[in-house]
Order: sequence, then structure tokens, then C-alpha cells
Amino acid sequence: MTAGDRLPPQRELAEALGVDAGTVTRAYAEARRQGLIEADGRRGSFVRSRPVEGTSGKIPPFDIGMNLPPIPADGSFSRRFAQTLQEILAGPAAANRLQYQPAGGAPQDRAAGALWLSASGIEASEDNVIVTSGAQTALHAVASSILRSGEAVCTATFVYPGWSAICRRLGLRIVPLACDEHGIDPEALERACQADRIRALYLVPENDNPTTATLDPARRERIVEIARQHDLLIIEDDPYSRLASARIPLLAALAPERTWHVASLSKLVSPALRIAYLRAPLLRDALRLATDTFETTIMPPPLNVAICTRWLADGTLSTLVDEVRAECAVRQAIVSDILPAGTYRTARAGYHLWIPVGKETRTVELAHAMRTLELSVVSSDQFRVDAAAAGQAIRLSIGGSIDHTRLRRGLELLDAMLHHRGGRASPMV
Repeated sequence: MTAGDRLPPQRELAEALGVDAGTVTRAYAEARRQGLIEADGRRGSFVRSRPVEGTSGKIPPFDIGMNLPPIPADGSFSRRFAQTLQEILAGPAAANRLQYQPAGGAPQDRAAGALWLSASGIEASEDNVIVTSGAQTALHAVASSILRSGEAVCTATFVYPGWSAICRRLGLRIVPLACDEHGIDPEALERACQADRIRALYLVPENDNPTTATLDPARRERIVEIARQHDLLIIEDDPYSRLASARIPLLAALAPERTWHVASLSKLVSPALRIAYLRAPLLRDALRLATDTFETTIMPPPLNVAICTRWLADGTLSTLVDEVRAECAVRQAIVSDILPAGTYRTARAGYHLWIPVGKETRTVELAHAMRTLELSVVSSDQFRVDAAAAGQAIRLSIGGSIDHTRLRRGLELLDAMLHHRGGRASPMV
């Protein structure tokens, strides 16, 4: 709809959508509060062309089910981004940064990413690291490069939907593995390799999305042992490990000869960066991946790459990660104050929760109720790759721009809906 369009009467819309009229009434009230629509007496409600005077005027957050890093109220990202961008554009290399970049990234940008990965114990150099426009681009390049239609890839029972989409597009077979609160069971991987010809294993080793599981050192070492025994390729999607205070060796550090490691900055600092570093086992692998990414996205945003390279060199990126980590701790403390212990799983330095719910819980209504308070709820069905897997859960994201007051209110509502009303939707939104 565009500015000036008339919205349908609330009762008619409720009947068309098959929902209670009160739900539509509350939705219209929330839209008016945010300055998106205006009421004109008996003429009805209309889409506004600009925010109402006296309201915040901010654009409401898009709810696309993404897991967003929290924005600290006193964070320095916006200021540092604007300042660094101005410095780059005023500097002697500005003209180069405004041109097309080499496939896989310029040497200085690959070297900066390699140095950052090396700090995590990974064997990396500018020869086997490329820069991509986010983790999804990197994962697509890896899958296209090393896997073929019909080949089998092992994953957890619940997996990041972006990876599932890549598998469907490329005709790959997903073989789900039994998991628990600590992640993939290595012995389930062993059994899968004995029963099928498995080509690769995809995993998120730290603070898994969506289950929040973290593989302990013993499981990682056993997975590497199995991968070597059965000649498996490992695709390590690692958006969160650098938020953790205690570092566990990554799969790329334990098995560098067979691990493709994807490290995104979007989940560590801000999705506005759209930068990820992809480490391949060998130079020839990196060259092939650079060609693949160039064919699909040409290059990551060059000014963003320049900013990240500078931030990696001067320590700014570490400062920004520290800010996000501190904000995660504050939000996790709010969660623990409200939700009963043992009713959810989360990582201490994470910003999403995995909450088992009963079969009677209507997750769609949960998602709607949380959306009005700027919290994102996604049903476990969106992550499920094993239709026979028992249990239902939701992933609740506590990141983004929501302030602490609204976060607390949202969690209190969720607690009431889950633990005091038998999963029934609350009329109070």
C-alpha cells in the first residue's frame, strides 16, 4: 500500500483473515502509535505519508526472523562507522576503494582477515582466505565448489535455514544426526558414515543456531577423528565463537586440511557490514571459491571491506565485539530474572534462546504477540530437517534495537503465555 490508501474496515479485515476482531483493532492501534496510519472519523484509516508529529518517527524494525546482534544503548558502532568512512573517503586510496575489487578481495583485505582468523588458532594467510559479502554467499560458494547434486551432507536435526535452502537448490541430500544439549552426537556421525556415503558435515560449533548448543573439546576431537577416517569435508559456520569468553579450538584449527571455515562479522557487530571471511584448506580451493563468488556477487561492498580492514588493524573491531558481548550479558541477566531456570537453553554470550514448548502451544500466536514488542519468535519447524524428530520449540531472539524496558515486558508476556496460561495466547498485547 502507498501513502493515502484507505485501509479496509477492521471487522471486514478480521473476517478476511479469519482472526478475532480484537486482534485487528490492536494491530491498527499499534500502527497508529508508530505513525504508520491515521484515523479520519467515519472515513476510516489511511496510510500516512510521514510519521505523526510528536512520535519517535523511527522506522519500525523489519521482522524477517533474523537473529540480530544487540545494539547497545551507548554503543559506538554508528559513530565509528561514520568517522572511519569519512577518513577513508578523504584518504589517498579513496579512488581505489570506489572501483571494482579483485575476485576474493584485495591482498591487503585478505591479509587482514587471515590475521584475524590466525588469532583464533586457524592456519590462515592471504593465499587461502577470501572476503565475501556475508556468510550466506560464502556457504553457497563452498557448497557449489566442493559438493555435487545427490551427495549426502550431515547436519544437526535442527539447522540454519539458509544452509537448508542451499542444499535444496543444489540437490544435496541432508542426513540429520541425533543431537542433545551439547550438539551433534559424534557416534551418530560414525553410524551415518557406516550406513551411507557421506560427503561432508555442516555444523555451527559454538552457540548453534537455533539450539544454542556448543560442542565441547572432546566432541570436536572425535568429529575430526571420524572425518579423517571417512574422508569427510567439514563446513564450519562460525558466526558466534568470538563472543564467547572461553575459547575452544575450532574445527579449522584441529583439521585444517579438510575444513572450510566461514567467519561472519554481521553476527558479531552489525548486519550492516555484510562481510565474512572464508578460509579454504588450500590455495587452489581459495582461487576456485573466489571465482565462484565473483560470478554470483562480483564483490562484497568495497567501502565496508575497507572499514573492516582498518578496524581489524587498529583494534576497533575488538572494541565493538566487546560492546556487543557486554550488552549480551545485560540482556541475558534480564532473561534469567524472568524466565524460570531450566525452561530454556542459551549461551552466556549469546542473544537467542531455544525454548521447548508443548504440542498445544500455538507458536504462530506467540510470534505475533512478540512481534508487537520487537522480539522475534521462530518455530522449530522452520529449522527442522528431520520430520520424525520429536518435540516442538521456539527460537527467541533478544538482540536488535529493542531497549531493556521493552525486552523485559516482552519476556514477561512470553512467561505468562508459556507458563501460566497453558500455551494459550494472551489478549494483552
